[in-house]
Amino acid sequence: MYSIVLAIIYVAFISLGLPDSLLGSAWPVMHSDLGVPVSYAGIVTMIIAFGTIISSLQSDRLTKKLGTGLVTTISVAMTAAALIGFSFSHSFVLLCIWAIPYGLGAGAVDAALNNYVALHYAAKHMSWLHAFWGVGAATGPVIMGAVLSGGSPWTTGYWLVGLIQGALTLFLVFSLPLWKKVETSPSRNTVGESLQLTEPIPLFKAIRFPGVPYMLVAFFGYCAFEATSMLWASTYLVEYRGVVPATAAQFGALFLIGITAGRFMSGFVADRMGDKRMIRLGTLTALVGAVLIALPLSTNGFALAGMAVAGLGCAPIYPAIIHATPDNFGRENSQAIIGIQMASAYLGTTLMPPLFGILATNFSMGLFPFYLMIFAALTFVMTERLNLLSTRRTSNKVDLH
Repeated sequence: MYSIVLAIIYVAFISLGLPDSLLGSAWPVMHSDLGVPVSYAGIVTMIIAFGTIISSLQSDRLTKKLGTGLVTTISVAMTAAALIGFSFSHSFVLLCIWAIPYGLGAGAVDAALNNYVALHYAAKHMSWLHAFWGVGAATGPVIMGAVLSGGSPWTTGYWLVGLIQGALTLFLVFSLPLWKKVETSPSRNTVGESLQLTEPIPLFKAIRFPGVPYMLVAFFGYCAFEATSMLWASTYLVEYRGVVPATAAQFGALFLIGITAGRFMSGFVADRMGDKRMIRLGTLTALVGAVLIALPLSTNGFALAGMAVAGLGCAPIYPAIIHATPDNFGRENSQAIIGIQMASAYLGTTLMPPLFGILATNFSMGLFPFYLMIFAALTFVMTERLNLLSTRRTSNKVDLH
Protein backbone atom coordinates (compact mmCIF):
# COMPACT_ATOMS: atom_id res chain seq x y z
CA MET A 1 0.00 0.00 0.00
CA TYR A 2 2.76 2.44 0.97
CA SER A 3 4.71 1.58 -2.18
CA ILE A 4 1.69 2.11 -4.43
CA VAL A 5 0.92 5.53 -2.97
CA LEU A 6 4.61 6.47 -3.14
CA ALA A 7 4.66 5.55 -6.85
CA ILE A 8 1.60 7.75 -7.38
CA ILE A 9 3.36 10.65 -5.62
CA TYR A 10 6.45 10.22 -7.80
CA VAL A 11 4.30 10.39 -10.92
CA ALA A 12 2.50 13.42 -9.49
CA PHE A 13 5.80 15.24 -8.98
CA ILE A 14 6.93 14.50 -12.54
CA SER A 15 3.60 15.97 -13.60
CA LEU A 16 4.18 19.02 -11.37
CA GLY A 17 7.50 19.69 -13.04
CA LEU A 18 6.22 19.33 -16.61
CA PRO A 19 4.63 22.78 -17.00
CA ASP A 20 7.22 24.71 -14.97
CA SER A 21 9.57 25.27 -17.90
CA LEU A 22 6.97 25.45 -20.66
CA LEU A 23 6.54 29.21 -20.56
CA GLY A 24 10.25 29.89 -20.86
CA SER A 25 10.70 27.49 -23.75
CA ALA A 26 7.63 28.70 -25.68
CA TRP A 27 7.71 32.44 -24.90
CA PRO A 28 9.94 33.47 -27.85
CA VAL A 29 7.10 32.29 -30.11
CA MET A 30 4.21 33.09 -27.78
CA HIS A 31 4.92 36.79 -27.32
CA SER A 32 5.03 37.31 -31.10
CA ASP A 33 1.76 35.46 -31.64
CA LEU A 34 0.09 37.37 -28.81
CA GLY A 35 1.53 40.71 -29.93
CA VAL A 36 3.11 41.65 -26.60
CA PRO A 37 6.69 42.60 -25.61
CA VAL A 38 9.15 39.96 -24.41
CA SER A 39 9.09 41.45 -20.91
CA TYR A 40 5.42 40.50 -20.46
CA ALA A 41 6.50 36.99 -19.50
CA GLY A 42 7.25 38.47 -16.08
CA ILE A 43 3.59 39.44 -15.66
CA VAL A 44 2.44 35.87 -16.23
CA THR A 45 5.04 34.41 -13.87
CA MET A 46 4.16 36.96 -11.17
CA ILE A 47 0.46 36.01 -11.36
CA ILE A 48 1.38 32.33 -11.05
CA ALA A 49 3.75 33.06 -8.16
CA PHE A 50 1.17 35.04 -6.17
CA GLY A 51 -1.35 32.25 -6.72
CA THR A 52 1.08 29.67 -5.37
CA ILE A 53 1.82 31.82 -2.32
CA ILE A 54 -1.88 32.21 -1.50
CA SER A 55 -2.68 28.51 -1.88
CA SER A 56 0.46 27.47 0.04
CA LEU A 57 -0.63 29.55 3.01
CA GLN A 58 -4.07 27.89 2.86
CA SER A 59 -2.70 24.35 2.47
CA ASP A 60 -2.99 23.52 6.19
CA ARG A 61 -6.69 24.41 6.27
CA LEU A 62 -7.43 22.63 2.98
CA THR A 63 -5.49 19.46 3.79
CA LYS A 64 -6.98 19.04 7.26
CA LYS A 65 -10.47 19.52 5.85
CA LEU A 66 -10.20 17.49 2.64
CA GLY A 67 -7.21 15.18 3.07
CA THR A 68 -3.99 15.08 1.05
CA GLY A 69 -5.35 12.83 -1.68
CA LEU A 70 -8.35 15.02 -2.47
CA VAL A 71 -6.30 18.25 -2.30
CA THR A 72 -3.80 16.71 -4.72
CA THR A 73 -6.55 15.59 -7.09
CA ILE A 74 -8.31 18.97 -7.11
CA SER A 75 -5.02 20.85 -7.52
CA VAL A 76 -3.85 18.73 -10.44
CA ALA A 77 -7.30 19.12 -12.05
CA MET A 78 -6.98 22.92 -11.72
CA THR A 79 -3.53 22.81 -13.28
CA ALA A 80 -4.78 20.62 -16.13
CA ALA A 81 -7.67 23.00 -16.80
CA ALA A 82 -5.31 25.99 -16.75
CA LEU A 83 -2.88 24.40 -19.21
CA ILE A 84 -5.67 23.48 -21.60
CA GLY A 85 -6.94 27.03 -21.14
CA PHE A 86 -3.48 28.27 -22.18
CA SER A 87 -3.79 26.20 -25.35
CA PHE A 88 -6.96 28.07 -26.32
CA SER A 89 -5.66 31.51 -25.32
CA HIS A 90 -5.16 33.78 -28.31
CA SER A 91 -4.84 36.95 -26.25
CA PHE A 92 -2.52 37.96 -23.43
CA VAL A 93 -5.47 38.80 -21.15
CA LEU A 94 -6.81 35.24 -21.41
CA LEU A 95 -3.34 33.91 -20.65
CA CYS A 96 -3.24 35.96 -17.46
CA ILE A 97 -6.71 34.75 -16.45
CA TRP A 98 -5.72 31.09 -16.84
CA ALA A 99 -2.50 31.76 -14.89
CA ILE A 100 -4.65 32.26 -11.76
CA PRO A 101 -5.92 28.64 -11.40
CA TYR A 102 -2.50 27.41 -12.51
CA GLY A 103 -0.80 29.17 -9.59
CA LEU A 104 -3.49 28.27 -7.06
CA GLY A 105 -3.33 24.60 -8.00
CA ALA A 106 0.45 24.38 -8.00
CA GLY A 107 0.95 25.85 -4.52
CA ALA A 108 -1.57 23.68 -2.67
CA VAL A 109 -0.42 20.39 -4.14
CA ASP A 110 3.26 21.22 -3.59
CA ALA A 111 2.77 21.88 0.13
CA ALA A 112 0.39 18.94 0.63
CA LEU A 113 2.59 16.34 -1.05
CA ASN A 114 5.78 17.56 0.61
CA ASN A 115 4.18 17.27 4.05
CA TYR A 116 2.70 13.87 3.22
CA VAL A 117 6.08 12.43 2.30
CA ALA A 118 7.77 14.11 5.29
CA LEU A 119 5.26 12.41 7.61
CA HIS A 120 5.04 8.97 6.05
CA TYR A 121 8.31 8.20 4.27
CA ALA A 122 12.06 8.14 4.86
CA ALA A 123 14.45 10.96 3.90
CA LYS A 124 15.68 9.17 0.77
CA HIS A 125 12.22 9.34 -0.76
CA MET A 126 12.06 13.11 -0.25
CA SER A 127 15.32 13.48 -2.21
CA TRP A 128 14.12 11.21 -5.00
CA LEU A 129 10.73 12.94 -5.04
CA HIS A 130 12.33 16.26 -5.89
CA ALA A 131 14.63 14.58 -8.38
CA PHE A 132 11.53 13.40 -10.23
CA TRP A 133 10.30 16.99 -10.26
CA GLY A 134 13.55 17.78 -12.10
CA VAL A 135 12.77 15.04 -14.61
CA GLY A 136 9.41 16.64 -15.30
CA ALA A 137 10.90 20.15 -15.51
CA ALA A 138 13.46 18.93 -18.05
CA THR A 139 10.85 17.01 -20.07
CA GLY A 140 8.44 19.94 -20.53
CA PRO A 141 10.78 21.92 -22.82
CA VAL A 142 11.52 18.74 -24.78
CA ILE A 143 7.81 18.31 -25.51
CA MET A 144 7.43 21.97 -26.46
CA GLY A 145 10.59 21.87 -28.58
CA ALA A 146 9.37 18.80 -30.47
CA VAL A 147 6.00 20.47 -31.09
CA LEU A 148 7.56 23.70 -32.40
CA SER A 149 10.20 21.96 -34.50
CA GLY A 150 7.45 19.83 -36.04
CA GLY A 151 5.75 22.96 -37.29
CA SER A 152 2.85 22.95 -34.81
CA PRO A 153 1.92 26.05 -32.77
CA TRP A 154 2.87 26.52 -29.12
CA THR A 155 -0.75 25.94 -28.16
CA THR A 156 -0.33 22.27 -29.13
CA GLY A 157 2.46 21.90 -26.59
CA TYR A 158 0.27 23.24 -23.79
CA TRP A 159 -2.63 21.09 -24.98
CA LEU A 160 -0.49 17.91 -24.83
CA VAL A 161 0.82 18.65 -21.33
CA GLY A 162 -2.71 19.58 -20.24
CA LEU A 163 -3.95 16.18 -21.46
CA ILE A 164 -1.19 14.46 -19.47
CA GLN A 165 -2.29 16.38 -16.36
CA GLY A 166 -5.91 15.47 -17.09
CA ALA A 167 -5.03 11.77 -17.33
CA LEU A 168 -3.20 12.04 -14.00
CA THR A 169 -6.30 13.64 -12.47
CA LEU A 170 -8.41 10.60 -13.41
CA PHE A 171 -5.69 8.33 -12.03
CA LEU A 172 -5.71 10.24 -8.75
CA VAL A 173 -9.51 10.00 -8.47
CA PHE A 174 -9.32 6.21 -8.50
CA SER A 175 -6.44 6.21 -5.99
CA LEU A 176 -8.23 8.27 -3.29
CA PRO A 177 -9.08 5.25 -1.03
CA LEU A 178 -5.37 4.33 -0.82
CA TRP A 179 -4.40 7.79 0.46
CA LYS A 180 -6.84 7.51 3.36
CA LYS A 181 -5.46 4.12 4.38
CA VAL A 182 -1.89 5.41 4.50
CA GLU A 183 -2.87 8.56 6.41
CA THR A 184 -4.49 6.49 9.17
CA SER A 185 -1.69 3.90 9.38
CA PRO A 186 1.40 4.20 11.64
CA SER A 187 4.57 5.02 9.68
CA ARG A 188 7.22 7.33 11.03
CA ASN A 189 5.34 7.62 14.33
CA THR A 190 6.96 6.27 17.44
CA VAL A 191 5.32 3.25 19.07
CA GLY A 192 1.89 4.09 20.41
CA GLU A 193 1.85 7.58 18.88
CA SER A 194 -0.84 8.60 16.41
CA LEU A 195 -1.18 11.75 14.40
CA GLN A 196 -4.21 13.62 15.63
CA LEU A 197 -6.21 15.72 13.20
CA THR A 198 -5.98 19.17 14.74
CA GLU A 199 -7.65 22.44 13.86
CA PRO A 200 -5.87 24.56 11.23
CA ILE A 201 -3.12 26.69 12.74
CA PRO A 202 -3.43 30.44 12.10
CA LEU A 203 -0.61 31.99 10.11
CA PHE A 204 0.51 34.42 12.79
CA LYS A 205 0.59 31.67 15.41
CA ALA A 206 2.64 29.36 13.17
CA ILE A 207 5.20 32.09 12.43
CA ARG A 208 5.76 32.57 16.18
CA PHE A 209 6.77 28.94 16.79
CA PRO A 210 10.39 28.84 18.06
CA GLY A 211 12.75 28.42 15.12
CA VAL A 212 10.22 29.12 12.36
CA PRO A 213 11.69 32.57 11.47
CA TYR A 214 15.15 30.97 11.07
CA MET A 215 13.71 28.31 8.79
CA LEU A 216 11.75 30.80 6.67
CA VAL A 217 14.81 33.00 6.10
CA ALA A 218 16.89 29.91 5.27
CA PHE A 219 14.32 28.70 2.73
CA PHE A 220 14.04 32.17 1.24
CA GLY A 221 17.85 32.30 0.89
CA TYR A 222 18.13 28.87 -0.69
CA CYS A 223 15.40 29.52 -3.27
CA ALA A 224 16.93 32.92 -4.07
CA PHE A 225 20.26 31.16 -4.74
CA GLU A 226 18.65 28.51 -6.94
CA ALA A 227 16.38 30.81 -8.96
CA THR A 228 19.08 33.45 -9.50
CA SER A 229 21.48 30.79 -10.74
CA MET A 230 18.91 29.35 -13.14
CA LEU A 231 18.05 32.74 -14.61
CA TRP A 232 21.42 34.54 -14.75
CA ALA A 233 24.19 31.91 -14.94
CA SER A 234 24.45 31.82 -18.72
CA THR A 235 24.23 35.61 -19.02
CA TYR A 236 27.04 36.01 -16.47
CA LEU A 237 29.27 33.57 -18.35
CA VAL A 238 28.72 35.36 -21.66
CA GLU A 239 28.75 39.01 -20.63
CA TYR A 240 31.30 38.97 -17.81
CA ARG A 241 33.51 35.94 -18.48
CA GLY A 242 33.44 36.06 -22.28
CA VAL A 243 32.30 32.49 -22.71
CA VAL A 244 30.83 31.52 -26.10
CA PRO A 245 27.00 31.59 -25.81
CA ALA A 246 26.57 27.94 -26.83
CA THR A 247 29.06 26.82 -24.18
CA ALA A 248 27.51 29.10 -21.58
CA ALA A 249 24.06 27.63 -22.26
CA GLN A 250 25.42 24.11 -21.79
CA PHE A 251 27.12 24.89 -18.50
CA GLY A 252 24.17 26.95 -17.32
CA ALA A 253 22.01 23.89 -17.93
CA LEU A 254 24.55 21.84 -15.99
CA PHE A 255 23.41 23.64 -12.84
CA LEU A 256 19.95 22.06 -13.24
CA ILE A 257 21.45 18.71 -14.19
CA GLY A 258 23.60 18.91 -11.06
CA ILE A 259 20.52 19.47 -8.90
CA THR A 260 18.59 16.58 -10.45
CA ALA A 261 21.51 14.12 -10.43
CA GLY A 262 22.52 15.27 -6.95
CA ARG A 263 19.06 14.52 -5.59
CA PHE A 264 19.11 11.03 -7.00
CA MET A 265 22.53 10.47 -5.39
CA SER A 266 21.46 12.10 -2.12
CA GLY A 267 18.68 9.57 -1.76
CA PHE A 268 21.21 6.78 -1.23
CA VAL A 269 22.85 8.51 1.76
CA ALA A 270 20.08 10.73 3.17
CA ASP A 271 18.81 8.21 5.75
CA ARG A 272 22.31 7.45 6.99
CA MET A 273 23.53 11.06 7.16
CA GLY A 274 20.33 12.67 8.40
CA ASP A 275 18.65 15.90 7.34
CA LYS A 276 20.87 18.27 9.33
CA ARG A 277 24.11 16.93 7.86
CA MET A 278 22.66 16.91 4.35
CA ILE A 279 21.66 20.58 4.68
CA ARG A 280 25.06 21.52 6.11
CA LEU A 281 26.98 19.66 3.39
CA GLY A 282 24.75 21.08 0.66
CA THR A 283 25.03 24.72 1.70
CA LEU A 284 28.81 24.52 2.11
CA THR A 285 29.16 22.85 -1.30
CA ALA A 286 26.95 25.51 -2.92
CA LEU A 287 29.11 28.18 -1.28
CA VAL A 288 32.25 26.53 -2.69
CA GLY A 289 30.62 26.53 -6.13
CA ALA A 290 29.95 30.28 -5.88
CA VAL A 291 33.56 30.89 -4.82
CA LEU A 292 34.83 28.91 -7.83
CA ILE A 293 32.64 31.02 -10.11
CA ALA A 294 34.09 34.21 -8.59
CA LEU A 295 37.80 33.31 -8.87
CA PRO A 296 39.47 36.09 -10.94
CA LEU A 297 41.49 33.77 -13.17
CA SER A 298 42.26 34.12 -16.85
CA THR A 299 40.82 30.66 -17.54
CA ASN A 300 37.09 30.04 -17.26
CA GLY A 301 37.47 26.41 -16.28
CA PHE A 302 36.94 27.04 -12.57
CA ALA A 303 33.88 29.21 -13.22
CA LEU A 304 32.34 26.56 -15.42
CA ALA A 305 33.09 23.84 -12.88
CA GLY A 306 31.60 26.08 -10.20
CA MET A 307 28.23 25.97 -11.95
CA ALA A 308 28.13 22.18 -11.63
CA VAL A 309 29.41 22.24 -8.05
CA ALA A 310 26.77 24.81 -7.06
CA GLY A 311 24.04 22.61 -8.57
CA LEU A 312 25.26 19.54 -6.68
CA GLY A 313 25.34 21.59 -3.48
CA CYS A 314 21.78 22.78 -3.96
CA ALA A 315 20.52 19.23 -4.50
CA PRO A 316 19.90 18.05 -0.90
CA ILE A 317 18.94 21.37 0.72
CA TYR A 318 15.28 21.75 -0.30
CA PRO A 319 14.27 18.11 0.31
CA ALA A 320 16.13 17.92 3.64
CA ILE A 321 14.62 21.13 5.03
CA ILE A 322 11.14 19.88 4.16
CA HIS A 323 11.74 16.38 5.53
CA ALA A 324 13.10 17.74 8.83
CA THR A 325 9.99 19.89 9.44
CA PRO A 326 7.92 17.32 11.42
CA ASP A 327 10.90 16.62 13.68
CA ASN A 328 11.73 20.31 14.16
CA PHE A 329 8.21 21.60 14.79
CA GLY A 330 6.00 18.60 15.54
CA ARG A 331 4.00 16.34 13.25
CA GLU A 332 0.75 18.07 14.17
CA ASN A 333 2.18 21.43 13.04
CA SER A 334 4.08 20.31 9.94
CA GLN A 335 1.40 21.01 7.31
CA ALA A 336 0.99 24.61 8.45
CA ILE A 337 4.76 25.13 8.66
CA ILE A 338 5.43 23.56 5.24
CA GLY A 339 2.74 25.76 3.71
CA ILE A 340 4.57 28.81 5.06
CA GLN A 341 7.85 27.36 3.80
CA MET A 342 6.42 27.10 0.30
CA ALA A 343 5.25 30.71 0.45
CA SER A 344 8.71 31.83 1.61
CA ALA A 345 10.27 29.78 -1.19
CA TYR A 346 8.10 31.41 -3.84
CA LEU A 347 8.95 34.86 -2.47
CA GLY A 348 12.66 34.15 -2.82
CA THR A 349 12.16 32.71 -6.28
CA THR A 350 10.00 35.61 -7.45
CA LEU A 351 11.74 38.64 -5.97
CA MET A 352 15.47 37.96 -5.81
CA PRO A 353 16.36 37.17 -9.45
CA PRO A 354 14.79 40.45 -10.70
CA LEU A 355 16.63 42.31 -7.94
CA PHE A 356 19.91 40.95 -9.21
CA GLY A 357 18.95 42.05 -12.72
CA ILE A 358 18.58 45.61 -11.42
CA LEU A 359 21.96 45.40 -9.62
CA ALA A 360 23.68 43.99 -12.70
CA THR A 361 22.23 46.72 -14.91
CA ASN A 362 23.24 49.55 -12.59
CA PHE A 363 26.56 48.16 -11.35
CA SER A 364 28.10 45.02 -12.84
CA MET A 365 27.23 41.49 -13.91
CA GLY A 366 30.38 40.52 -12.00
CA LEU A 367 28.33 40.72 -8.77
CA PHE A 368 26.64 37.42 -9.69
CA PRO A 369 28.80 34.98 -7.66
CA PHE A 370 28.97 37.34 -4.68
CA TYR A 371 25.18 37.66 -4.73
CA LEU A 372 25.00 33.85 -4.59
CA MET A 373 27.50 33.75 -1.73
CA ILE A 374 25.28 36.02 0.36
CA PHE A 375 22.32 33.67 0.04
CA ALA A 376 24.39 30.51 0.56
CA ALA A 377 25.87 32.01 3.74
CA LEU A 378 22.44 33.19 4.88
CA THR A 379 21.01 29.70 4.42
CA PHE A 380 23.92 28.13 6.31
CA VAL A 381 23.71 30.53 9.27
CA MET A 382 19.94 30.25 9.63
CA THR A 383 19.85 26.43 9.40
CA GLU A 384 22.68 26.16 11.93
CA ARG A 385 20.79 28.42 14.35
CA LEU A 386 17.70 26.24 13.85
CA ASN A 387 19.79 23.11 14.52
CA LEU A 388 21.17 24.65 17.72
CA LEU A 389 17.67 25.52 18.90
CA SER A 390 16.46 22.00 18.09
CA THR A 391 19.38 20.46 20.00
CA ARG A 392 18.65 22.58 23.07
CA ARG A 393 14.98 21.65 22.92
CA THR A 394 15.85 17.94 22.77
CA SER A 395 18.32 18.28 25.66
CA ASN A 396 15.69 19.95 27.82
CA LYS A 397 13.25 17.10 27.15
CA VAL A 398 15.92 14.57 28.12
CA ASP A 399 16.71 16.47 31.34
CA LEU A 400 13.02 16.48 32.32
CA HIS A 401 12.97 12.69 32.23
